[in-house]
Amino acid sequence: MRLLLLRGLLFLVIVGFMMPVPGASAASVSAVEDLVRKVDARYAQTQDLQADFIQETLLEGFTKGFTSSGRLYIKKPGLLRWDYLHPSEEQIYVAGDQVMMYVPEHQQVVKGALTQMAASKGPLALLQGAGDLSQQFSILESADGSKDGGGFPSLTLAPKPVGHTPPTIKKIVLKLFPDSYFIQGITVFEVSGNISRVVFDHIQANTGLSSSQLTFEVPPGVVVVELPKLH
Repeated sequence: MRLLLLRGLLFLVIVGFMMPVPGASAASVSAVEDLVRKVDARYAQTQDLQADFIQETLLEGFTKGFTSSGRLYIKKPGLLRWDYLHPSEEQIYVAGDQVMMYVPEHQQVVKGALTQMAASKGPLALLQGAGDLSQQFSILESADGSKDGGGFPSLTLAPKPVGHTPPTIKKIVLKLFPDSYFIQGITVFEVSGNISRVVFDHIQANTGLSSSQLTFEVPPGVVVVELPKLH
C-alpha cells in the first residue's frame, strides 16, 4: 500500500502537465513564450486523450529504481483514469476533487481529496479546465532538443513558494514531441532526492472517449479506506 500511495502522489503531479502548460513569465525569453504557446494551443484543442506510459522511479538512498507501465485516460473537464498494468495492477481515478486508488489484488480502495493529496493544486485546476500554473510555477529555461535532447524540445519548471509551506518538488522537466507538441516525457525532481520519469507513447486525442471508461464504482466486497482530512 505504501508503494501505491507513492505512485499515486507522483501521478497527481505528473498528470497535471498532460493538460495546458502554464503561460510564460514576464522574464521568459521569446523562444520560451513561443514554445509554451504551441503546447498550450495543442492541449486547448484536446478534449480527451489516452496514451501508454512507462514510469521509472529512483528513491533517494536506493541504488536500484523500479519501473511500471500502463495506460492513461483523460477527459475534460475533470475526469482521469491512470492504470498501472505491469508489474502489478493498480488503478487511479479522478473525478473533480475526488481520487480513488484501487488495487484489485488487495481488494481495497483508498479514497481522498485531490487538493489535499497533490503536492500542488495546479493539476486539479488544469483537469477542471481553469488552470494557470504560471501562478505556481516559474519557467526556468527551454531547449530546442538539438543538443543532448534527442530532438525533443523541453521546458524546465520550478515551483513558486506558497505561504510558509516549503515545496516538495525541486523542478520538473517536460520533453515535447517536435511535430505535435504533445508531452513526450516528464521528469520530476523532488526536494527529498527522489527522481521519477514518465514517458508517453501511442498518444490518441479527441477520439470521443466515453465518460463511463473513466468512472469507477467500488466492486462488492471491496474495502474503502478514507484518507484523513488535513486542516
